[in-house]
Amino acid sequence: MSTQPQQPDPVPEGAVTEEPEQERDLPAPGAAEARGTGGEGPGPDAAGGPALAVLDEQAAALAELEDRWRRALADLENLRKRHAREVERERAAERARTAAALLPVIDNLELALSHAEADPGSIVEGVKAIRDQAVNTLAQLGYERQGKTGVPFDPARHEVVGVVEDPEAEPGTVVQVLRPGYGDPGNQLRPVAVAVAKRE
Repeated sequence: MSTQPQQPDPVPEGAVTEEPEQERDLPAPGAAEARGTGGEGPGPDAAGGPALAVLDEQAAALAELEDRWRRALADLENLRKRHAREVERERAAERARTAAALLPVIDNLELALSHAEADPGSIVEGVKAIRDQAVNTLAQLGYERQGKTGVPFDPARHEVVGVVEDPEAEPGTVVQVLRPGYGDPGNQLRPVAVAVAKRE
């Protein structure tokens, strides 16, 4: 008795057939751990380690630069204060030297006044001598007396306070000194007040 092969039941029209699942290659146990720790390719810790080291070095360098900057600011402030103190000391010393140079002039004035009642005629000569002493003192301080006539007008040395007609003088020359000056143009205490010959 022969046996006929059994035919599969016919699939109804419109029914969804399920395909048999294909076999997938599943990773071997422990493969993921091997890739993350000791397998091929660095894990997240291996990639972050050098970056963190670089950040630490940059932070240390920045802190060192900030410390140097603060030290430089402190040194600059100390230098400024020390310079201000030195300038003030120099000014005080210069004022003291100038005052000491004028002391003999004051002493001679007092001496002349003390002898004025005994010999009134000698007061004039005494005042002239004291005047010459004061002029010499200013010259020693760097301010020589200026007051020549007959020289061309120089705006760096002279201050015009009047204009006069003088047929014997060249136009634009100093014909009269109304107030003497002291010092040179580069180191002038006061210009010479003059009257200048009128130009035609």
